[in-house]
Amino acid sequence: MNKLSERIENLPASATLAMAAKARELKSNGVDVISLSLGEPDFNTPDFIKEAAIKAIEENYHSYPPVDGYLELKNAICEKFKRDNGLNYKPSQVVVSTGAKQSIANVCMALLNKGDEVLIPAPYWVSYSAIVTLSEAKFKIIPTLMENGFKITPEQLESELTSRTKLIMFNSPNNPSGIVYSEKELNEFAVILKDYPSTYVLSDEIYEHIIYGVKHFSFANLPNMFDRTITVNGLAKAFSMTGWRIGYIGAPEFIAKACNKFQGQITSAANCIAQRSAITALTAPVSKIKYMIDEFNSRRELIFDLISKIPGFKLLKPSGAFYLFPDISFYFGKEIKGKIIKDSNDFAMTILEQAKVATVSGDSFGNKNCLRISYAASKDEIIEAVSRIKNFLSNN
Repeated sequence: MNKLSERIENLPASATLAMAAKARELKSNGVDVISLSLGEPDFNTPDFIKEAAIKAIEENYHSYPPVDGYLELKNAICEKFKRDNGLNYKPSQVVVSTGAKQSIANVCMALLNKGDEVLIPAPYWVSYSAIVTLSEAKFKIIPTLMENGFKITPEQLESELTSRTKLIMFNSPNNPSGIVYSEKELNEFAVILKDYPSTYVLSDEIYEHIIYGVKHFSFANLPNMFDRTITVNGLAKAFSMTGWRIGYIGAPEFIAKACNKFQGQITSAANCIAQRSAITALTAPVSKIKYMIDEFNSRRELIFDLISKIPGFKLLKPSGAFYLFPDISFYFGKEIKGKIIKDSNDFAMTILEQAKVATVSGDSFGNKNCLRISYAASKDEIIEAVSRIKNFLSNN
């Protein structure tokens, strides 16, 4: 008799973490694997942030912080929202959590009821659908095409909205495609949403600073949308603080209070030292992390040029984040090293086993034809990884 809950039995494992674990296992067995699977910057956390952590330890920050975060950090977040996004949140509208993933889970658990509907434009971050399922709501995927820039159209949004739609999850810049919605495009969605006053928007802006030649725009800045938008952000990506686990939301006050209540029963507050460091990170000028953004941009140009030369790969140049999301369906139905490639799962596993390069199947991101390739790796690793893939496919 199975003693586990249906909830956990029906919960898929994170595809990105599973592939990273597989790559680590191979490496531990002496296999020379290059990992382009995880969405994790390969830079060290900037020294000025590490120095703030040391200072916090020396000043004996060790007690439980308030569940929703230190007031000084919430004030810093409010100032950051105003400076970078033109949003006027109050500290009572901010909740600090153990990473943006927990922030998203808090929102879904606090806002959604059984049977509520959540719209998720694809491609999407792998955990969105799983978190919605855990909250006992239902998710509906809105598919997109590479030919349309992996963006949903206003007509698509309007056709999918119903009286049961409680939440829409937007992610711009997007993981895994790297697309960025413009102010004009987002405003077209806001106009449609005027007729659906009970529908909220979760705007995941974790990659806002990792952007190339275009402007990031926050959904909450649109007319009549501030009180219906939950803005999610964190320090993992732009500040190279993945393991520090600090995320946060700016939200209508009743949602923030509900998230605080939920978090109080699950984890309580985020790590106190990481919170003190986050104050320093968020109050520093954005120019202090520009060297990382510039390097990501240089890598983007490099990997796009290299992968464009692999036969059968169709590409869209990303405007943000640090991923490529090529269509590799050209290889479906073909035999590679005695194996028929049925889908992107097969393709990703084959190049891991044969070319020793870890990527992630697009299936878990809502697009079965694509493959997510992270360029949060050194240029030498990128050159070698793409060379391995190209040589493997050409010699098959």
